[in-house]
Amino acid sequence: MRSIKPIQKVIDHLETLPGIGPKSAQRLAYYMLRMPQERLESFGEAVAAIKRETVMCERCFNVDTHSPCSVCGDQTRDQHSLCVVESPLDLLAMERAGGFRGVYHVLHGVINPLNNVGPEDIYLPQLLGRLRKEEIGELILATNPSLEGEATAMYITAKAREQISDLRFQNMKITRIGRGLPTGADIEYADELTINRAMEGRREV
Repeated sequence: MRSIKPIQKVIDHLETLPGIGPKSAQRLAYYMLRMPQERLESFGEAVAAIKRETVMCERCFNVDTHSPCSVCGDQTRDQHSLCVVESPLDLLAMERAGGFRGVYHVLHGVINPLNNVGPEDIYLPQLLGRLRKEEIGELILATNPSLEGEATAMYITAKAREQISDLRFQNMKITRIGRGLPTGADIEYADELTINRAMEGRREV
């Protein structure tokens, strides 16, 4: 049976999303077909507006409706404690856990030579720029405990230590979140207790 073109177009778009295979894309497309037109249009408008109505924070590269974001703009937070995470989803998980009251830097990825992702392809140069400009007392590396996450943490550590050799930065401490997170796990899927234990068990590197 030949594919129905309007449905197939939706399936093709859905298949480009992470974690959506051909069968899942097909099920979702036919589910949308059964949705009331008003609900479907509301869904489409929300998808279309997601990029128009959000911006990237000019300081930490979190996603919000304004820049600086709500975390960077909160003067009650510890501006000297900087936590480095891979994605905005990791930041949200940290905030849900509620155990950290410093500020963040979102890399939007990790160093991954196999996929041709180098330090310049994520927000690593901007992080090093912040370390030069801001008075950071503790740099917390909260990348995921995967091979790529560990490699990224090691790279940041090496670059940060180069700066620590400068007298102005000698009071900066570098820590890595503890092993409350199992190897290979993603922060965004961890529960609050696990994240808080990982933060409490961070170690100096």
